[in-house]
Amino acid sequence: MDELFSPDGFDDAGPLYLALHRRIADAISSGQLKPGDSLPPERDMASKTGLSRVTVRKAVQALVTQGQLVQKRGSGTFVAPRVERLEQALSLLTSFSEDMARRGKAVDSVYLSRGIHAPTPEEVMALGLSAQERVSRLERVRQADDIPLAIERAALSTSILPDPFRVDKSLYAVLAELGRRPVRAVQRLSATNLSPADADLLHLPAGAAGLRIERISYLPSGRVVEFTRSLYRGDAYDFAVELQIAPDPSRAPTDKD
Repeated sequence: MDELFSPDGFDDAGPLYLALHRRIADAISSGQLKPGDSLPPERDMASKTGLSRVTVRKAVQALVTQGQLVQKRGSGTFVAPRVERLEQALSLLTSFSEDMARRGKAVDSVYLSRGIHAPTPEEVMALGLSAQERVSRLERVRQADDIPLAIERAALSTSILPDPFRVDKSLYAVLAELGRRPVRAVQRLSATNLSPADADLLHLPAGAAGLRIERISYLPSGRVVEFTRSLYRGDAYDFAVELQIAPDPSRAPTDKD
């Protein structure tokens, strides 16, 4: 650690904060600094390197924005845990719990809220409800191996899910027990920058890249089961879909087709 913050090498051309930024980033990539390791306070880093606290803070904040460092209020600055990038197929209707279980990961949920409420106008439209009906809402952070990967906000008619507290880990497992597991869904994906509150839940800096996914799923009868809005970490997920060549519209079908 003393060599990392040695004053030597900061007289090269270029912004001083970039030199410190590169030094810390190289230490992380080489394993000299490991996930969970703490950095000295900014005043100590400034004293050891001979740089100003403003320069040190600029270098640290750049690494926080890039997700290489995390700052915990009242605790300090730490090397961020390494997040494995996961590829998720968009052609399969699966739950978060099922996806992670197939990868051999321990799945956990941190509930933010759970209860029965009057539906919002958006929920009325998405679920095909009357204004008098009620919805079960589940809001939770989904974790794999203790790393928060997504925030899920699900709404279901109480005629589909009468008791939201019945859902411990997998919503789809409970729906299967009730004979109401969806068989198809429509998903819409969009890029977003995480709000300060959502970023904090995912242990990311405010404004970090995220993926917003809106899912409406259906029973075989065509009845809507769920309306779920999720936020996924942009640094952890790659979504993949198989494409096939579209039919040639100029080719008329024949009896042999």
